[in-house]
Amino acid sequence: INNRIILGILMKNIQCKSASVVWKEGVIPFSEEFQDSYFSTDGGLEESNFVFIRGNELNRRLVPGFKIAELGFGTGLNLLALIRLWSTLGHLGKIHFTSFEAFPIKIDDMKRALSNFPELIGLSENLCSIVEGGVTNFEIENVEVKLIYGDARDKIKTWNDKANAWFLDGFAPIKNPQMWEYDLLSIVADKTVKGGTFATYTASGSVRRNLSQLGFNVAKVNGFGKKRHMLLGKKID
Repeated sequence: INNRIILGILMKNIQCKSASVVWKEGVIPFSEEFQDSYFSTDGGLEESNFVFIRGNELNRRLVPGFKIAELGFGTGLNLLALIRLWSTLGHLGKIHFTSFEAFPIKIDDMKRALSNFPELIGLSENLCSIVEGGVTNFEIENVEVKLIYGDARDKIKTWNDKANAWFLDGFAPIKNPQMWEYDLLSIVADKTVKGGTFATYTASGSVRRNLSQLGFNVAKVNGFGKKRHMLLGKKID
């Protein structure tokens, strides 16, 4: 493991059902539980950069101490996109990333999914080694990471922090409605600093209305690839 990685706390007594993954066209991981793809067939890394990095304007906003939170860790691709960005910005200091995941992907599936992105190979190998070792608190390239396994609706209540930016990356609302419930999004809003942002690939009307009611100024903008629209928002109260 790269000496810039600090191993942290091992997973203990975590009872989660592993995700059941099948493969579309042999390369795109697809959730059997939720009948949805983990990333776009138009390009997973490009999607992560378009939706979450650009959607939250992280190229200009990231500074030491910045905190990102995510619903839906999945393959870890969004995290790797973030780490790559932070390492290129040349800032001293660390940023923080917390992700909630109810159905952790099996390590062999993670390795296979991330093998689609040779430009990330070094970071992917480091991340997979850490996850395979059962570590949930660690650091890669000055990004401090906390993985919280279990139902986000429960786990987020005891997360004693606030995010500057959210990656809302659950499966599609029609297929995974639990991840988009008003009560969960209400806690997301409570755990967002004033002026904090979110980005999500979905353009669901109910998600838009809920987040608007919860104090975000929400905009529907052009989506990635074949996706016509997506949502962005900024906490205004």
